[in-house]
Amino acid sequence: MLPDQNVAPMTEHNTPILFAADIRPNRSLSRRGLMMLVATLATGGLITSLIFIADGAWPIALYNAAELIIVVALLHSNMRAARAREWVVLTPDGLHVTRVDKKGRRFERYLSAAWARVQVEERPGRVSALYLASHGQRIEVASCLGEAQKLDLAEALKGALYRFHNPVFDNPQLREE
Repeated sequence: MLPDQNVAPMTEHNTPILFAADIRPNRSLSRRGLMMLVATLATGGLITSLIFIADGAWPIALYNAAELIIVVALLHSNMRAARAREWVVLTPDGLHVTRVDKKGRRFERYLSAAWARVQVEERPGRVSALYLASHGQRIEVASCLGEAQKLDLAEALKGALYRFHNPVFDNPQLREE
């Protein structure tokens, strides 16, 4: 999420990486946990359905089955969305944004690092939006993150761009001894 030097997109010609962020949706449920949750929901639905069938209210079993199908479909969709990833990499050549969606499609965008800036747009009642902008281009990044994580990423990106725009040169001849 925050700076990570083990970034999947490689830079060409061994260009040094000045900043890298690997952004992933936060999902705490593993595949095994998902299966256990679905099994628990199915068992509970089956027991509830059997009780209602025994009392003669068999239509409730159909509603329980429909409810379970909807819940499983939503959980499956949530797990597929966890496949999405995003990398923001700053090199002397520019600012590279690589996004892989939940279906595995890859999108890459490039911004000039010399003119890149970070914008945080407040949205009342919602999480702020984080944009990278340069020469009329504006890319939203880290849409899967929460407010605090997004602000941390924005500050880290601003710091990296500041260091890129204002390098510190160490001249040994100018040192006082």
